[in-house]
Amino acid sequence: MTDSTVREQILAAADELYYRKGYAAVGMDELRTAAGVSLRRLYALFPSKTDIVAAVLARKHAEWEAGLTGAVADAGADPRARLLAVYGYLEDWFCTDDFRGCAFINAFGELGGTNPEVAGIVRDHKASFQAYMAGLVVDAGAPASLAAQLSILAEGAQSTAAIAADPQVAVQARNAAEVLIDAAVAA
Repeated sequence: MTDSTVREQILAAADELYYRKGYAAVGMDELRTAAGVSLRRLYALFPSKTDIVAAVLARKHAEWEAGLTGAVADAGADPRARLLAVYGYLEDWFCTDDFRGCAFINAFGELGGTNPEVAGIVRDHKASFQAYMAGLVVDAGAPASLAAQLSILAEGAQSTAAIAADPQVAVQARNAAEVLIDAAVAA
């Protein structure tokens, strides 16, 4: 097997285990077993657990961006519909059987206080989302301050939906977003 194939096996196993059980709870032996590779091969590709966590989060970031931008693109050209598509994307995600919240928020909660590299990755991901929202807000002709408000709604919805196990949180966040968007555009 090529290194890229083995690397993908490891990342797929780590992604599933970390999301289901938590980053701190999964040891290298458990990951090795789940990935079906030797510990030696695991460490050859990922010298530390932080390296694996960083690679898993990079993978999650790419998945998030692809899903989000796809949902927004599917909303068409209307700027208001594009902003609201963010919350439709969240609702679809919250309705999946394995939804356990935002992997980045989870990583920050578990590791952010003791691992500056992980904290930086999480901050970069969240800043990227806010920048994306800012672009959508500009396209809608709304004040820049709306981007932070809509981002906070989306972030809060992710945490609340995970804790409450209630996908309707996305609908509530969308309803609040509609009020904010309409008020900002009217102002």
